[in-house]
Amino acid sequence: MTIRTNTPNLLDNPPIPVQAKLAAAWTSFMFLYIYVDYFVLYKPGVVDDILAGIVFEFDISQTFVVIALTLVAIPILMILLSTTLPARVNRATNLVVATLYIPVSMYNAVGESWTYFYGLSIGLEVLLLAFILRSAWTWPRTPAVPAGPATTDLRQ
Repeated sequence: MTIRTNTPNLLDNPPIPVQAKLAAAWTSFMFLYIYVDYFVLYKPGVVDDILAGIVFEFDISQTFVVIALTLVAIPILMILLSTTLPARVNRATNLVVATLYIPVSMYNAVGESWTYFYGLSIGLEVLLLAFILRSAWTWPRTPAVPAGPATTDLRQ
């Protein structure tokens, strides 16, 4: 005899390792960061400025392109580093890099007239960085093993 209950089947919700959360957050940040730069191309006059050799008030040069590549490469590398670094170094690296990227993200709005676009993009980037900071800051710790003899004396 089978008894039917009205209790729904609960979905399994296994814990996600901190490293996976960090890698997912950096992936999301990286895509957002790149797409914001892509969608800026739709702004009137931007492509004309690029063709004239200027991006935001900076002359396009090898130095400019190297800096731009570095700014996008760091979040890309953080995806890998978040999954491969030892916990202590991983935590510190995520805290430092996420903290440094908050002002980098906010700098994009300086002098811009498209406040909704930049407000939304910077808001989302800062939310992702805050998630990274919180995840790294609250990294679970393993309980300390009490000090004692290496073997247990069974005669006691």
